[in-house]
Amino acid sequence: MEYKMLVLDLDDTLLTDDHRISDRNREMLIQAQERGVKVVLASGRPTPAMIPFADELELERFGSYIISFNGAVITDMSSRQPIFERSLTKEEIHSLHDFSLKHRVHIITYSKKGIVTESQSEYIDVEKNLTGLPLHQVPSFKDEVQSAAVKCILLDDPDRLKRIEQILKQERQDLSVATSKPFFLEVMPQGIDKAASIDVLAQRLGINQHQIIAVGNAGNDLSMIEYAGLGVWVDNVTPELRDRADYIVASNMDDGVAEVVERFLLN
Repeated sequence: MEYKMLVLDLDDTLLTDDHRISDRNREMLIQAQERGVKVVLASGRPTPAMIPFADELELERFGSYIISFNGAVITDMSSRQPIFERSLTKEEIHSLHDFSLKHRVHIITYSKKGIVTESQSEYIDVEKNLTGLPLHQVPSFKDEVQSAAVKCILLDDPDRLKRIEQILKQERQDLSVATSKPFFLEVMPQGIDKAASIDVLAQRLGINQHQIIAVGNAGNDLSMIEYAGLGVWVDNVTPELRDRADYIVASNMDDGVAEVVERFLLN
């Protein structure tokens, strides 16, 4: 099979634990693009927090794309403009805030000001540090959020958040829900996930589903792993997902992405 698109999760997949692209991964991804493969970054991160990595991999030069907010936005790096965007309504965000209060979990969303929250948590600090976005803590979440936003995240201790995830999925089948980190429960508009946005992009580019490789490590990557012609986990995959891919490569700390490129794209 000749693969034409390589879709990569960022955190804990392409990036090392200290949030860098290794030299070997970078070299292999540049080589793949020089051979005509579209390298697409797909992350739960906001768009601005993905741009530096896209620039490092020269996606603009090669005419490629990033998928941010867990599938809610697709950006053409050639123009740096979104070509697809879906948002939660204000009413949906407010209802998720009500859910968060009922179940005593933290909630954040995003605005032009940055990360919006009315609470404090070590897990919110993780998101702030990962994205580099300013934290905008407000007295009233609902008063602050008066328009649509691309997604919300519910945050809590991992064991407790697993139970919250099941409750939310049962109560809100009108939304898309997925775990990106054990303490991040991502909530997007119905029908939005990484696979759905990859499909939009693939159709735009005339690339067949079977010509796509997707590489990830966590629950919010599962849809794209199962969608792609070749679904690959890095070795540090969430344990319960380990048997849900076609192939497992080295971990994010051992250049697993480079292994994928060498084995399936350059040979």
